[in-house]
Amino acid sequence: MRAMIVTAGAMVFFCGVSGSALAGDKGEKIASAMSAAPAAISANAKIEDGQGKVLREGDNGWVCFPQQPNVGPMCNSGEWGAMMAALMGQKPFAPTQLSVSYMLAGEGDAIGVSNIDPYATAPTDDNDWVKEGPHLMIIAPDATMLEGMSTDPNDAVYVMWKDTPYAHIMVRIAEEE
Repeated sequence: MRAMIVTAGAMVFFCGVSGSALAGDKGEKIASAMSAAPAAISANAKIEDGQGKVLREGDNGWVCFPQQPNVGPMCNSGEWGAMMAALMGQKPFAPTQLSVSYMLAGEGDAIGVSNIDPYATAPTDDNDWVKEGPHLMIIAPDATMLEGMSTDPNDAVYVMWKDTPYAHIMVRIAEEE
C-alpha cells in the first residue's frame, strides 16, 4: 500500500506526493482500476480517476482507482476513505469496522512508503522504506487486534504504521516483480 487516495475526491498520497491522473482514455483507466481487486468486487465498484471524477458508478460500496503517478491501482471499502482523509489532515482516526483495500496489481511505479512513519516523503536510513507487489490491506476496528503481530515488512503478514492511528495489516499476495 504506498500512496493512497481519498475517496472523497482529491488524489492524495501517504508520501505527500500528488500528481495527475493516469494518461489514457476512460476505458484504460477503468481497466486499470478494475485490476486492483477480484472481479467479484471490481465489476460493481465505483471507479474514480484519483481527482474525484467518477468514471463509472458502482453499487457495492467499493471505490476503485486506476494507476496514478505514485500509486498502483487500488480498490477500497468503507473505512479506507475516512482513514485517508484523517491521515492527510493529520487528524485522529478510530476505525469502527473491519475494512479492506486491494492492490492486486501491485504498486506500479510508486516509490514506496515508510513502514513506520505515515508522513515520511522519502526513504531514509531509519524509516524502514518498503515497496510491495500485489497485496491487500486491512484496517482493524480495535488496535488490540494488532498486538503480537509482526511489524517486519519481510514477513508475509505484518502491521504497517503500528502505534499510529493509521495502523493496518499488510498481507503480501506475491513478491514485487
